[in-house]
Amino acid sequence: MDQDRPRQHHDIGGVPGFMCREVDTEPHALSDFDREVDALRQLLGAKRIMSVDELRRGIEAIPEAEYHRLSYYQRWIRAIADNLLRSGTVTEAELAAALDRVGGTAGGGVA
Repeated sequence: MDQDRPRQHHDIGGVPGFMCREVDTEPHALSDFDREVDALRQLLGAKRIMSVDELRRGIEAIPEAEYHRLSYYQRWIRAIADNLLRSGTVTEAELAAALDRVGGTAGGGVA
């Protein structure tokens, strides 16, 4: 890494505060929320509405405090929503109406 550029908050490899944590290598069961977010990302990719690169850039753009507060798939849904809003695929009113229909912020992902 370029020593003159500060580390981004999502780039935690080698950061002492994260190095001491044991890595859990056991398989994890996915929740319904996790599977639905993954399916949505796959559909958006298949329809060429949003690429994996756009997802990654969206995740990396999440402000630091929120990034560390959110779970893995909550970061995904936040990035998906941000990308769809930015591209004009959905409006804020449409997103708000969809969230109202499903009972709020599914999985706590979109605030």
